[in-house]
Amino acid sequence: MTNQRDSDTLGMAEAEMRALGHQMVDMVIDHLVGRADEKAIEVTDRASLESVIGGPVPQGPFDAADALAMLRTHVVPKQQHGDHPRYFARVPSPAAFTGILGDWLGTGFNTIATSWVGGSGTAVTELIVIDWLRQALGMPEGTQGIIVSGGSLANFTAFAAAFAAKGRGVVYMNDQTHSSLKRNLTAAGLGLDDIRVLKTNAQQEYDLATLKAAIAEDRAAGRKPVMIIGNAGTTNTGAVDPLPQIADLARREDLWLHVDGAYGGPAAMTVQGAQDLAGMELADSLVIDPHKWLFQPYDCGVVLVRHPGALERAFAMSPEYLKDVMGGEDQVDLFNRSLELSRKTRALKLWLTFKTHGSVKIAAAIQAGMDIAARAQAMVEAQPKTWELVTAAKLGIVTFARRGAGPKDHARLVAQLTDDGWATLSSTSIQGRSVLRLCTLNPLTSDADLHGTLVRLAQMAVTGD
Repeated sequence: MTNQRDSDTLGMAEAEMRALGHQMVDMVIDHLVGRADEKAIEVTDRASLESVIGGPVPQGPFDAADALAMLRTHVVPKQQHGDHPRYFARVPSPAAFTGILGDWLGTGFNTIATSWVGGSGTAVTELIVIDWLRQALGMPEGTQGIIVSGGSLANFTAFAAAFAAKGRGVVYMNDQTHSSLKRNLTAAGLGLDDIRVLKTNAQQEYDLATLKAAIAEDRAAGRKPVMIIGNAGTTNTGAVDPLPQIADLARREDLWLHVDGAYGGPAAMTVQGAQDLAGMELADSLVIDPHKWLFQPYDCGVVLVRHPGALERAFAMSPEYLKDVMGGEDQVDLFNRSLELSRKTRALKLWLTFKTHGSVKIAAAIQAGMDIAARAQAMVEAQPKTWELVTAAKLGIVTFARRGAGPKDHARLVAQLTDDGWATLSSTSIQGRSVLRLCTLNPLTSDADLHGTLVRLAQMAVTGD
C-alpha cells in the first residue's frame, strides 16, 4: 500500500523546508536591519519585470532557493517601503517584528478565523484583541468588533451596521473625509443625493453651524438623516473634527456617529493624542488601521461598534451547510460580523505585539511619531526664506510650501525625490493650495533623515508656473 504522505508531489524534505525557512528569515531580518540603506520607494515597469520572472507557465521543477532569491531581488524591492525611516508619503506602515512573527505563525499553520468550530483558538484571540483595543481607545464595555483587511472594508462594515440599525437615509461627511468612504457608501447602495459633503472651516474641520443647518434643511425637505461621519485624523493634515460636540448633536438628532480613525485613532493611547482625539470614544462605530499606527504588517483594519449585536444584525447568516461548525450561545462565529466568510486570522500579530511590548511601549512609539513631526515643523520654520509652514504638526503630519513654487512644482519635487529613492513624501491640496506633506509615524526616523529630505527638496529647481 502506498503511503499518501510519501506520495505528496508538492511536499519537501524536512531539511529543505528548514533551509528555505532560514533563508527567508535571514532575508527579512537583513532587510529590517539595513532598511535605511535601501531606497524608500522603487517603481518598475511591467515589461522589464515580466522578462525576468514571467514567461510561459512553468512545466518542470526549479530550485526553490533560487526562486525565493529572485523574489527578494526583483519583486519585493519594487514598492513603497512603508517601514523605511524616510518614507513620509501617504501613511507609513512601520511594522514591528512581533507583528511579522505573528503573521508568519498564522500563515504557517494555515489558520482560519471564521466559525467557532473551525477556529475557536483564533476566535478567542481575536475577541481578546478587540477588547484590548476597546480599552486602549476608551470605548465602553460591551463594544464589539471585527478585524478585517483595512480601513475601506472596516468603514464599509461599520456602515452596514449603521444602516441595519437606522435604515437608509442621508449621511453627512466633510470635504476632508477620506475618499474611500464615499465609495463605500455608494457600494452599499446609497445614492449620491443622500451623501452630503460639507465644506470645512479654516482648520479643515466641520463647521458645526453648517452641519446643523444641513440636517435641519434635510428634515424640512422630508428626507431622513441617519449618520454623521467624523474624522479622527484626516489624511491631509491630521485634523480632528470637534467630536464631543458632534456626538452631542448626533444624540439629540438620533443619528449614528461613525468616526474614521483609520490612521489617527491609535494616538488616543498617548496623553497628547487623547487630548487631540477627545470624544472619539463617543462614537457608535470607530475604525482604526493597525497596519498604520499600531505597527502591524499589512493587512489589518478594525471596526469597533458600541452596540452589542449590531454587526450580527447586519451580517448574520445560518445556511444548512454551516450548521456543523457554528458555535453555541456563548461562542462567536466571526463570519457573522462582516462580509468575509473565508478569513485568515489577523489577531495573532496584534496579540503578540501587545503581549510582548505592552501598551506603554506601543504608546511611546506612537508619541515618537508626533514628536518627529514637531521637529520637522521646527526645521521648516527655521528656514523661512525657503519654506512656509501651512499646517502645524498634528497627529504626525505637517504640511508646508516651497517659497516661489507654482501650482505644479510641489508634485514635480515629489516626483524627483521619489525617482532618486533616498526619501519620498506626498504633495496634496489644502483649500485649493498646493502643499508638501510629511507623515512621520516611524519612530526610527532621525533628525538627519528629516534634514536630508529638506535639503534635497531645497536643492531641486522650481519654475513658479
